[in-house]
Amino acid sequence: MSGIIVVRELDTPAGEGAVRRVHAAPAAPGTSTEPGPRTLCGRDTFAMRAAGRSPSGEPGSPWYPPQEAGLVCPSCDAAMDDG
Repeated sequence: MSGIIVVRELDTPAGEGAVRRVHAAPAAPGTSTEPGPRTLCGRDTFAMRAAGRSPSGEPGSPWYPPQEAGLVCPSCDAAMDDG
């Protein structure tokens, strides 16, 4: 699953506060560590923070941090399942 960056949508636009939602975003062109401008569900990644985790691609392993399973964006999750 190379080319996917896990990003966190936070409660405040300043990049602080609790995690509201966890999204998946394609990597920006020319990098494997920075998210592109939009998540797989179409949200702007500008105010989001990279989770420091990339999907492993291992069968059965989640693309998101397991401790944040309850915060996963359903649309991004569906897009990852289709991928």
